[in-house]
Amino acid sequence: MTMSITRTGSVAVVSIDNPPVNALSQQLRADLLEAVRQLDADDAVKAVVLVCAGRTFMAGADVGELGRPPQPPHLPAVVAGIEGARKPWVAAIHGSALGGGLEVALGCAYRVAAASASLGLPEVKLGIIPGAGGTVRLPRLVGPAAAVDLVTSGSPVGAARARELGLVDAVIDGDLRTGAIALARDIADKPAPQPISSRPVPAVEAGFWERAEQAVAARARQELAPLRALASLRNASMTDFAGAMAYERATFLELRDSAQAAALRHVFFAERAAPRPPELAGVTPRDIRSAAVVGGGTMGAGIAAALRDASLPVVLVERDAEAVERGLAGIRAIFEASVKRGRMTAEMAAERMAGIVGSEDYGRLAETDLVVEAVFEDMAVKRAVFGRLSDACRPDAVLATNTSYLDPNRIGDGLARPERFLGLHFFSPAHVMKLLEIVPADATEPQVLATGFALARLLGKIPVRAGICEGFIGNRILKATRAQAERLLLAGATPSAVDAAMRAFGLPMGPLEAQDLGGLDIAAFQRKAARARGEAPFAPIADRLCAAGRLGQKAGGGWYDYADGDRRPSPSDRVAEIIANEASGRDRLHWDERSIADAIVLPMVSEGAAILDEKIALRSADIDLVQIHGYGFPRWRGGLMHHALVRGLRDVVDGLERLSSQGLAAPPSRALIRAAAAGAFDDP
Repeated sequence: MTMSITRTGSVAVVSIDNPPVNALSQQLRADLLEAVRQLDADDAVKAVVLVCAGRTFMAGADVGELGRPPQPPHLPAVVAGIEGARKPWVAAIHGSALGGGLEVALGCAYRVAAASASLGLPEVKLGIIPGAGGTVRLPRLVGPAAAVDLVTSGSPVGAARARELGLVDAVIDGDLRTGAIALARDIADKPAPQPISSRPVPAVEAGFWERAEQAVAARARQELAPLRALASLRNASMTDFAGAMAYERATFLELRDSAQAAALRHVFFAERAAPRPPELAGVTPRDIRSAAVVGGGTMGAGIAAALRDASLPVVLVERDAEAVERGLAGIRAIFEASVKRGRMTAEMAAERMAGIVGSEDYGRLAETDLVVEAVFEDMAVKRAVFGRLSDACRPDAVLATNTSYLDPNRIGDGLARPERFLGLHFFSPAHVMKLLEIVPADATEPQVLATGFALARLLGKIPVRAGICEGFIGNRILKATRAQAERLLLAGATPSAVDAAMRAFGLPMGPLEAQDLGGLDIAAFQRKAARARGEAPFAPIADRLCAAGRLGQKAGGGWYDYADGDRRPSPSDRVAEIIANEASGRDRLHWDERSIADAIVLPMVSEGAAILDEKIALRSADIDLVQIHGYGFPRWRGGLMHHALVRGLRDVVDGLERLSSQGLAAPPSRALIRAAAAGAFDDP
């Protein structure tokens, strides 16, 4: 039973119980309309309270229905039915009122919320717009400016902010149900407020909509839904309610069947599944109630800050007192930056720092549940750290190495109780980036692997299990990306053209300007190690730039020139000269944005297919999450492998074969050729 009705005197309480998030399924929509009919016919009922069981109010539409033809009753009819009821309805909101859930609340005469509640219309994050009056009722209730912020960003607001906006009528500090019933009794015999649908949209100043369009377009990049949502809001301010609803619904239905919506739904489901992979079903993780970080550099400071953001007490261990103080200063700077940006108060930052202890003494780790090593990416240094941790930590403590390229099996070789050891590849800055590659060593037991995923959930990160190879999933593909960028430069493209093409494809920055930001010396160090192993990494231009001291922004020059104090890249005559020398005797080809993007993205897909075939990644969706959350691959394309499937794997193979015949890429991997023949990647 998804719905029940009880009575408290003259107040009827409609209770929704559709776990896990009270999604607005077809059955629930029908039940709500039936409740309106029943209660309108009951003369003893003077007002109605709508509450939800479980941890949340209605958290939106049933996402599983978005890919199928909708079944009646449709949500707009349900919202209209509640709004047109003879008895006033009061929505009692706890947890999240999102999407269709908030639209139902907007149909109610009153809305009250628990202090911890959040409200929002996140549809644009799924490539659609609200489809049950969100863009039509919201500007009538809170005004166009607030409606634009809420709808085009898709970000929720807390109860206090919702009260300021007029989105809710009251915030209930005590028991929500009791408070809502008390309000319902109070308003039962009073004149009902004007339905939102009957209210006008407040006027805006001249140029408001044009300025909003510029701002939304800049933020959305190539996503369709935010601008279409803005158009619906603008139309609602110029059209009567019925016409605005028809416009919104038509836009919603059009976008629901779009390629972007399908891609964003794919990412949504992948993200929802990532924290609890099926291969760990039934495995109980170890408790993590305290943590330590060894190494207080940029990465270690970021990891420590992330652990403190999750309320874990942290010990920071460094080699001497001076290094400890530098590490603590780095962590303090992270929290101070958050205060300056308004993301936390000074009191919160002080509380974070109070939970961190700096020490040179490994003995401070004797009772710590989790220790993350984050020292320099050097095998000997890391092995020495774990030699000390093996002696200092209790036998059941989880020990993790933060490494981008090195083999965790070698790092942990000789460790006492190797089953409690694994790799955790944080992405820099670790307190900001959402991706966490979890890399089990050969001896890692399932419970410890499950603990890695539990840690990711605690930190609010997207976890992906990665097998052991150089670079794991993400950096292995990045190696192919950078090699392709250099092949393009040797074949006539310029650094500016390469980066512009990848921005046009949807990345926030191109591969060369991104390398300038991070520093060319990082990849150079890895190439040196690879050559020591007898490998021959392809980076003829990057090697010459490093030899010339052009290590990126921090050196004033890398692939581009940088003026003092200015991060804007400028084309470099010196780089052009180096490229010309390396390209001497090669054919110079004409490149447009599409051909540049193909020359970079198609080899990435081929590498991704090989990674799947080798079980370095277990699912193609895992590669999509790595690319989106670690490297800025456009979310609206669904990630690297989803993009390839939509494009057509046969077309990807054909494109790679053309590039290979020109010496501009390796031939398509055997795994990709097999996938193209099957029409799908071999996910388990």
